[in-house]
Amino acid sequence: MSLKKKAALAVSTVFLATSILSACSSSTESKVDSKSKGQEEKVTIKYYNWDNEVMQASTDKYIAQFEKENPNIKVEHVSLVPGNSLETLKKLDVLMASGEPIDLFMTPHIDAIYQRAAQGVVEPLDDLYKENKLNPEEEYFVNPKYKGKYYGILTNVSTNFVVLNKDALDKAGLEVPKAGWTWDEFAEYAKKLTKGEGTDKQYGAYFHNWGLYANPIAQVQFMHPFMTENGKTNFTDPSYEYFFNLRRQMEKKDKSIKPYADVIGAKLNYRTEFFNGDAAMLLTGSWMIPDTGNIQQFPHEFKTAFAPVPVYKKGDKQDVYMGGNYLAVGKNSKHKEAAFKFARFISTNLTDARTELPGWKKGDAKPLVEKWISGKEKYYDVDSLMYTLYGSGTKALPASKVSITYAAQLDKILGDGFSQFILEGKSAKDVQKWMAEEANKVMDENK
Repeated sequence: MSLKKKAALAVSTVFLATSILSACSSSTESKVDSKSKGQEEKVTIKYYNWDNEVMQASTDKYIAQFEKENPNIKVEHVSLVPGNSLETLKKLDVLMASGEPIDLFMTPHIDAIYQRAAQGVVEPLDDLYKENKLNPEEEYFVNPKYKGKYYGILTNVSTNFVVLNKDALDKAGLEVPKAGWTWDEFAEYAKKLTKGEGTDKQYGAYFHNWGLYANPIAQVQFMHPFMTENGKTNFTDPSYEYFFNLRRQMEKKDKSIKPYADVIGAKLNYRTEFFNGDAAMLLTGSWMIPDTGNIQQFPHEFKTAFAPVPVYKKGDKQDVYMGGNYLAVGKNSKHKEAAFKFARFISTNLTDARTELPGWKKGDAKPLVEKWISGKEKYYDVDSLMYTLYGSGTKALPASKVSITYAAQLDKILGDGFSQFILEGKSAKDVQKWMAEEANKVMDENK
């Protein structure tokens, strides 16, 4: 899963619209140019995603705004499996395999784009960018390329940071960390923030069961979460042994994090662990900025502070990988230009329809963040939030040149390897060796 960041000028987009001939003629009337006198063709595009009830409200606003500006394009919204992106992709694949025309669809990560580009079900965007005089590298933080062609539009960007219970920090006499703090310092903070026993215990930090938390150094601060830029597995990197052992120290010796067995056994929710006060720190991402002030859904009284992701060693660069949601145009869409136009509209929209940070480089997201927290400032340490997003010097890592279609398999290897380490007591070195071997098998199978 898993801080990926943001500016000024709006870019206008020029689109070719198809026209129908309005045959208005008489014996004395000369022919007229159908493009200047004719009526634009009215089309309907289908947009597929996994909106739940809350997300639906945002999509409804996008569609209403777009249709008002583009009366000849109607958008039909289809939420395939509300709240579940992975099951949505499975249903989407079935529709694509059956030949159903798919105009536009959302994916939860870049690898979902690569997988479907490899299957030939996604339309390359190069010609559409060219027709509209757009350079994607100047438009978006990350631009998925497969075999030299562009395939996805980054609409929402997720960038990682650490949220901290400011009240707990104050009681422990700890300052809000600044850019450049290390994971060793994070572990020290976790020890000092741990208090109480039993069901009343407040752990210093919480690590969820995602691959992000097995080794955030690789997941956040490498250009690709699983691969090196020369196309090899990064499971051989020394950061894995370091972070695995740090996790064991925090769980077994310091007892500053909830045991991994409890995390997976009780199917815990990371938001609940933080907002309920069960954990004082959480590595998370920009999607939690609005959540912090959403007291109806996540009731709490404390103020939340924000800090950049810790680094491996003092002096390391703090630049981060950026993830996010991508929009893609279906290969068999009959209305590719209209689908592209709506994708551009969503990705560059900075109105109140937006609930996440944009992936558009040219949009100033700061007023958007200020609007999210307006009237709810008592729940935010605003200075640390703005510092983390805009003042810490953290930048987006360049997009990786590596594109793979088997990231889900590598993610499973990471999860299985970490389970062997933390649950079965195997050594980090042995587990790392096993992970690298398994990754190489997968890579050989996919050559």
